[in-house]
Order: sequence, then C-alpha cells, then structure tokens
Amino acid sequence: MKTPHFQDLSLSQDLIQTLEDLGFTAPTPVQAQSIPVLLTGRDLIAQSQTGSGKTAAFSLPILEKLDIERRQVQALVLCPTRELCAQVAREIRKLGRRLPGLQVLVLSGGAPMGPQFGSLERGVHLVVGTPGRVLDHLQRGSLDLGRVKTVVLDEADRMLEMGFQEDMEKILGRVPDERQTVLFSATFPKQIESLSRSYQRSPARVTIESKTTTVESIRQVAYQVEGDRKLKALLWVIQQHQPESLIVFCNFKQSVVDLAKALSAGGLSVGALHGDLEQFDRDRVMAKFRNRSTKILIATDVAARGIDVENLDLVVNFELPAQPEIYVHRVGRTGRAGQKGRAVSFHSSRESSKIQMIESYASVQIEKKSLPALDNLDSDRLQDSIDGQAAMRTLIIGGGRKEKMRPGDILGALTGEAGGLAAADVGKIEIHDHFSYVAVSARIADRALQRLRDGRIKGRKFRVDPVR
Repeated sequence: MKTPHFQDLSLSQDLIQTLEDLGFTAPTPVQAQSIPVLLTGRDLIAQSQTGSGKTAAFSLPILEKLDIERRQVQALVLCPTRELCAQVAREIRKLGRRLPGLQVLVLSGGAPMGPQFGSLERGVHLVVGTPGRVLDHLQRGSLDLGRVKTVVLDEADRMLEMGFQEDMEKILGRVPDERQTVLFSATFPKQIESLSRSYQRSPARVTIESKTTTVESIRQVAYQVEGDRKLKALLWVIQQHQPESLIVFCNFKQSVVDLAKALSAGGLSVGALHGDLEQFDRDRVMAKFRNRSTKILIATDVAARGIDVENLDLVVNFELPAQPEIYVHRVGRTGRAGQKGRAVSFHSSRESSKIQMIESYASVQIEKKSLPALDNLDSDRLQDSIDGQAAMRTLIIGGGRKEKMRPGDILGALTGEAGGLAAADVGKIEIHDHFSYVAVSARIADRALQRLRDGRIKGRKFRVDPVR
C-alpha cells in the first residue's frame, strides 16, 4: 500500500515546503482523511484523540483558502481553554509562516480586552478563541464574523462538558449560513450528534481509532501511600528517577499551591499551574517549563489542558483523577514521538478500585509496587540527593511579533559578533505578541542577560529581564 504524502493532498507548494521545513513528510491518518474533504469545502465531523495531528488537519485547509489580501476574519476556531487556544494559534502561525502578513488572534479569558480590541480594529485573518470571550466580543460589537468561511469546534466534547453549549450555539448563530462547519471530538456523546444535526450539512465522517488509548508504550507503576506520607513518597520517586522534566498532577488548586511551596522550600526547581492564575503568569510558568528552566510542574487538569511539552520524562499522579479517561490524558503526555514514557501514581487503600477501573478502561496492566519504609527516610537527605536545579534559565525580552521580532533576530543578538555566545548555549525561543522568551544555559545566563541589555536586536534597544 502506497505511503501517503502531503504532495498527494492538493496543497500549495508553499504549504508543502513549510511542512518539509518543519520536518513533516507523511500526513497522520486524521490529516490524510480530513484534508481532502476540507479542501472541497464540505462539513466534517471527526473523532480523533489529542496528539493525532488534528490541528494541522483543519489548519492547512484554512490556510490554503485564506485570502491574505482581505484583513477580515475568515475562519474561527473555538477551543475549550486558553492554553489550547495558544497552542493552536502557535501551530497555525508555524504552518502559515510563508503567508506574508498573516494575522492570527487569540481571544481568550484571563487576557486584557484592550489589546484584543486594538487587534480586531486593525483587522485579523483568523481568530482562535474560547466560547466565552468570543461571545463577549460579539455582544460588544468588536468582533464581526460576517465574512467567516470556516468554523472549527476543536475538542467539542470538552466544550460541552465545560458548559459551553449555549455559548457555542449563539456563536454559530452569528456566522453566515453559507459556511463550512468542522467538529473535532475525542468522543461522540449524544450532544455532539445533536450539535452536528443542527449546524452541519451532510458532513463527512472520519474516525481514527485510538491505539490502545495511547498508553501501551508507557511504563505505569502504582504505589499505595496514605495522604500524610505522599510528599516523602514523591521526593523518593523524584530521587529514584532524577527526571529532567516532570509533571505532577493534583485534583485541586490548594493541593498544587501547597505541594509547590513544599518542594520549593527544599530547593527544587518548581512551577505551579492552576485555574486562578492570570494569563501572563500562566504563559510565564509554561515558558519556563517548556524551556527546561523549570524541572517540575505541579498542575491541575483544567490548567494543564493543552500543554504541549516535548520529551517529558515522567508524569506523577499525586492525586488519582476521578475518571479513567483523565488518567489516560495525563499519562499520555509522556512517551510521545516513539519514546518510552514513565508514569507513577499514588493511591490510598480505599482507591484500589480506581486503579482497577483505569486498567479495564485503558486495557493496560499497571505494575503495583511497594515503597521503601518511608519512616526510615529523611526528607532533607532525599532533597539533597536530587539534582533539583534546571539546566536552563529563561529571559524575557520586551518585544514580540507586533514589533516584527523573529527567533533568528534573538539568536543572532546572542551568538553574533556583539553577543559572542555559542549557539549550543541558546535553547527554545518563543515569540508572543509584545514580548519574547529565550532559554539560555544556566552557567552563562548572567552574561547573556548583560549582552542583550548592552546590545541591540533589529537595531533597537529592548528591555530584558530574567523570568522569576
């Protein structure tokens, strides 16, 4: 059977070249089946798991049909959380890098309205937003969807779970009848079927079977431990594995706050992510974790939705989730791209049945192991034996996409004649609207900070500070 290639999918040469530049050669199953349908303008309902390549599946046809000369909203993507909005927008910008002047705007809660008003006034091609904030702009008259050709509901089942059905229906009522409506959903509850019947016309259907719910390549271990001993158990697990990057999941914001405080007090490199953080603080925490300048991220599920981190070494369920599907979503963040993942879960004696439910749901065998005698372990000694400091530091630069900043500009300022640093000492670079993050090796972080402060980027001076 012939291996599919992006060349076979009727995409423009510019998009194909971009995909090759990004290292993509063969489409994933959801891309191979969805892109030809979406290029014809037909409605689509697709069942596909996170990590299957669905963002590119709907983004490439949108970019293919975009009229870049018309600075009006031509496509709308609705997502359940601001983190997923940011992730989708980031991927669309990467895929559309050869479209000069492409304007993608994120409209999500937790961010100030002022800059969003300004961007909408100047004109954008594509909006990625949460239902609540998009509806807010519609009601204020700041967002005009009268020229929209394509609407995508990404993770539609999750938006319904979060109570967005009424908002979604109001938004769909404000876009032209002659439009393409696309639903991507991991599951197909009755509400999804009803939504499809009401707002789609003879949609094509694509179902991508989940490969044993994505967790068979992950080594999964469960330890029985009661609540008051969990912190020491976590320190022991970290000491045993010495991960470069680790996400610890908790069920509640207070658990996140308390655990992050306890680990930080022991000198470990820790970030905390929960629903009460402002957007700028969320971005800061996530940038540091993606950049490897924070080793351990403590997070709730809602806050962690949409997190995309490469080469995650370990996931720990400090508190077991209520539903098996949330467990699968959590541990599926490790072991991606063919790597062997590792996941550790703590459970009390009363939660043994939860482990059995997860095994049945995910068709996996979770290894049950015993912890060492925790009373014989000293917390301070455990912490001292953990390599707790991150290899990188993150700097924030007061200029971003709107100031025409590009990753190459920052890299050049650090490694060029004025900067004089080695390219190997520069890590991930993230460009946001009005600021940028750059990761630099911890051992030369002070020197990099001073070089950027003393020098110029694109011939201009920008404020540069370490991210705390």
